Amino acid sequence: MTSPSLAEVVRLLDRRYPPSTAESWDAVGLVAGDPDQPVRRVLFAVDPVGVVADEAEAWGADLVVTHHPLLLRPVHSIAATTVKGALLHRLVRTGTALYTAHTNADAAAGGVNDALAQVLGLVATAPLDPAPAEPLDKHVVFVPVEVAERLVDALAAAGAGAVGEYTRCAWTSTGEGTFTPSDSASPAIGSAGQAARVVEARVEMVAPRRLRASVVAAMREAHPYEEPAFDVLELASWPGATGTGRVGTLAEPTTLRAFAATVAAALPMTAQGVRYAGDPDGRVERVAVVGGSGDSFFDSVRASGVDAYVTADLRHHPASELRERAEHDGRAVGSSTPYLVDVAHFASEWPWLALAARTLAQDAAAAGTTVKTRVSTVSTDPWTGRVASPDPPKPLSPLEPSAPPEGHP
Repeated sequence: MTSPSLAEVVRLLDRRYPPSTAESWDAVGLVAGDPDQPVRRVLFAVDPVGVVADEAEAWGADLVVTHHPLLLRPVHSIAATTVKGALLHRLVRTGTALYTAHTNADAAAGGVNDALAQVLGLVATAPLDPAPAEPLDKHVVFVPVEVAERLVDALAAAGAGAVGEYTRCAWTSTGEGTFTPSDSASPAIGSAGQAARVVEARVEMVAPRRLRASVVAAMREAHPYEEPAFDVLELASWPGATGTGRVGTLAEPTTLRAFAATVAAALPMTAQGVRYAGDPDGRVERVAVVGGSGDSFFDSVRASGVDAYVTADLRHHPASELRERAEHDGRAVGSSTPYLVDVAHFASEWPWLALAARTLAQDAAAAGTTVKTRVSTVSTDPWTGRVASPDPPKPLSPLEPSAPPEGHP
């Protein structure tokens, strides 16, 4: 097999992690690289930083795929005198391309959150905050029976009739149509001024709403009638199969303390480790996860009814308020869920790298090419150490009253 070009690899990555699903503030896709250059080796990492560039250069990587963007905020210079400019110059000099999949990889099937849920042992997962499914139209067309198959082919070629892993999906039934052409008409069937009756097929196919104009144009081109009879119906919207976070169930219930230990064992070691908030002996079975910073999803977590929530970068006030509310609302039912499990940001997103690397190699092979993939072995978690409190920690106590000033009775 031959090596794919960078443009071909980008197409494979964009198909798995569509840039259109990234948040509006995000910066994803190809950052640097010649689309025509061959790609033999691809290194996957969480962060686009110097030590990752070191690893890429030592291994001879042609492409580095990172989760976090290098240029998330606008810059006015990429001179090598700046830290980001120096990194870009280095990548270009060594012929190493850079590609980012960030919030689009968070939401995708087989993305960051699916990988995190998988390594924690969650099954029967679904999005915590589902993205809406793509808006669909239903195209209903009435056509002579003998032309129905040709019409289905034409609509399918324009993008209609795709349902999951199936294409050219259509439903047909037959009936009788009638019409009377005017003296100015040029009918394909019948004569001016005379009522015509034709056995027609009713063809129904769904299509993305964004393709409406091209599907209607294809229908008119393939239809034998001067004025086709057709309807375009907007279908109701519903939650899609992708979105932020995942909710799933553990194979066996456990305690919060034991579950936190499972999380610590499943993720890379970091200086922070794993913190948890809640009753150590509390029951945990249903779990929500969000890779990266996740305290903005507390409302969805509460609504999901989970026992525990695993995420990163939990801040004092949001975490305190969630636990206070859980304690207050749980008094009536005897359960103060959801509990919180806080991990390092880097650690929560790292499991995706192996899944993404494996998926790209498989997609390249299916396209008749080959790439060698590798997961970065360098921890890019910024924290390098932690001093633990004494075990058991010294309890807090009120301040001792100060001694009265001299001469005071």
